[in-house]
Amino acid sequence: MAYASNLDLPDDIRRALPTHAQDVYRETFNHALGCGGGAEREAIHRIAWTAVKMHYEKLHGVGISPIR
Repeated sequence: MAYASNLDLPDDIRRALPTHAQDVYRETFNHALGCGGGAEREAIHRIAWTAVKMHYEKLHGVGISPIR
């Protein structure tokens, strides 16, 4: 099931990510889900996290910051 908005994301993702990162995660997840291919939901979540990691980096293990 695709996520219609960031409010539909799992609580742990919403707590861990700022709004823009949630957008990246949601849009990537929905796109990967829509591509079909029968990928497992866990694999689709990994794809979405990878997209977030391409835009953000961890800061001292506490939070994340956009990559500049």
